[in-house]
Amino acid sequence: MDKIRVMLVEDHSMVRQGLKQLIELESDIKVVAEAANGTQAADYYQIEKPDVVLMDINMPKKNGLQALELIKQNDPDAKIIMLTIHSDREYLFEALQLGASGYVLKDADGYVLIEAIRKVYEGEMYIQPTMAKELVMEFKRYAHNGKNSSKKENILSEREIEVLRLVAKGLLNKEIAQTLYISEKTVKNHISNIFKKLKVSDRTQAAVYALKHNLI
Repeated sequence: MDKIRVMLVEDHSMVRQGLKQLIELESDIKVVAEAANGTQAADYYQIEKPDVVLMDINMPKKNGLQALELIKQNDPDAKIIMLTIHSDREYLFEALQLGASGYVLKDADGYVLIEAIRKVYEGEMYIQPTMAKELVMEFKRYAHNGKNSSKKENILSEREIEVLRLVAKGLLNKEIAQTLYISEKTVKNHISNIFKKLKVSDRTQAAVYALKHNLI
């Protein structure tokens, strides 16, 4: 039986080696490539075409979300599991919106990671069970915001409020992307949505709104 071919993307070499040892204890999985940043990940993916990618989020050069977006643009069928310290549901939603197939926290037990690899390889989505409630909470929050759409501050998602705060502080899109570990394209999309929801036409008007509503 062919083994599941995995690429590890993690900037800390000791963590990478630990993950490799854990994974290769399984007879049906092997690590075929390792990358230390998002740029390498995108390049190595094109060379190795692994079955599954394990991707950290916080990395130099291109972060994990940026690498995820780039890989999915070149290969929409790529199967990528985000392996991260971030339990914030905004990061979870960001990853899913960009096409991630799975989301696992770094403090999860080893068997959770192995199960995630196998499930994703088989074509399923895998969200760590402890994160499932975050999806429910996010859904409820969006539903609540829809019922209270007359209040502009309730329309914005938590991530959009984060972006708005940084806009009000005068940060450029590139700086916002680096601060929040997302791509510039994603920042532009958030800003466009913010303008539409607040019915403003530029960054200055958005910043004034943030100041009036004590968001900064």
